[in-house]
Amino acid sequence: MEVNRSFNDVSGNHSTGRATDAPMGPRKELVLTAIVENYIATGDPVASQAVARQQNREGMSAATVRNVMADLSEAGYLEQPHTSAGRVPTAQAFRYYVEQLLRRKSSPRQALPQPTQEQIEDSFTGVANAIDFFARTSHILALLSGGVGVGLGVPIASADWELLEHVHFARLGHSRVLTVLVTTAGVVRDRLLTLEHDLTPSELETAANYLNQNFHGWGLESIRKELTRRMDRERHEYDQVLCSLELWAKGAMNLAGDRNAHEKSIFVDGVANLMVNEADQRNLRDIFLALEEKQRIIDLLNAYVDSKQPSVRVVVGLGETIPEMRNLVLIAAPARRGAEHLGTVAVIGPTRMQYASAIDTVTYVADLFGRWATQP
Repeated sequence: MEVNRSFNDVSGNHSTGRATDAPMGPRKELVLTAIVENYIATGDPVASQAVARQQNREGMSAATVRNVMADLSEAGYLEQPHTSAGRVPTAQAFRYYVEQLLRRKSSPRQALPQPTQEQIEDSFTGVANAIDFFARTSHILALLSGGVGVGLGVPIASADWELLEHVHFARLGHSRVLTVLVTTAGVVRDRLLTLEHDLTPSELETAANYLNQNFHGWGLESIRKELTRRMDRERHEYDQVLCSLELWAKGAMNLAGDRNAHEKSIFVDGVANLMVNEADQRNLRDIFLALEEKQRIIDLLNAYVDSKQPSVRVVVGLGETIPEMRNLVLIAAPARRGAEHLGTVAVIGPTRMQYASAIDTVTYVADLFGRWATQP
C-alpha cells in the first residue's frame, strides 16, 4: 500500500520530522490553541467572544481575536461552516497543535497521573510473552484513550522472543513424537509430531540433551539458525545435529505461540468507542470493515512507525490513506527490546480526541514494553 506521509505526518522526532508549518507569533498560537481545545471539548464552532473571554488576561479584545482568526483562516488553519457561525480548526490546525504539544512533552512517567500509571502496570501483571503483551496492549489503550487500541508484534515476536528453558521428546509410536517445550518464562507447550522416519528413544534423548545443553536461554528462531550453521561446520556431530534440526523444524518453532512465524500478530480493541453520535453510527460500518481488514492496519502502522523512530508519532488525516478512516488520527510508538524493534503500540481515535493524555498513554505503554522486555 502506498502511503503519502508528506501531508499528514506529525513526528515526535524533531531532528528528522518535517515542521508542519512555519512558526506563527505567540498571539496567533494562543488563539489557535484556544480554538482547537474548545472545539475538542464541545464539537461546536468557536466564536471570537469565547476566545476573548479566555484570553482576557492576555489583553486581547474580541475585535483583536476576530482579526487574528481572520488571519488564521486565510492561512488555512480555520474554516467557517456557516456564515453566522464561529470557526472550526482544519486538519492543518490540528497538526500544528499536536506538533507544539509534542515539543513540550515531558517523560511519560512524569506526565501521566500516578493512578493511571498503576492501572497500566497492573494490566500487564503476569505477562509471559510478547504476544500476550500486545494483546493486553490493545485492551488497555482502548480503555484509557476512548479510541481503538492496537498492538502489533513483528514476525520474530512469536519465534525469537521466548527463550528456551528445556525441551523434551517422547516417542509415541512409529514416526510419532510428542514435543514438550518449556520457556524461561515458565510457559509449557506441547505438540504431536509426525516425522518422515522413525527415531528411537535413545536418539530422541540425544537430540533433547544436545538442545538443552547447547541452547538454554536462546531465542527459538536463533536456535534453528544456529543448528543449520553447525551442520555445515561440525561434521563430526552431524547425526545428532541433524536429528535435533529435524525435530526443531517439525514442531518446536510452532510451539512458540502456535502462529505462522511469517505473519505479524495484530490485536485491535475498542472499535465501538468511535460510535458517539448518529453520524458516527452511519459511518461505523465502514470503519468496522476497514479495521477488520487487519492487513490494512498493519500496512498503515508500517508506513508511519519504523525501527529508527525514537519516539511517538501522530498522524492526522487517515482518510488520505484509508478513506473509511476520514476524521481519524493515529498515535503510535515503536515497542523495543533495547535497540531491537519488536512491534508497535497505537491508538486510532477521532480528530476531536484528548491528544495530550493519548500521547502520554501510548508513550508509557511503549516505555513499559522496553522495561519489561529487558528485565532479567
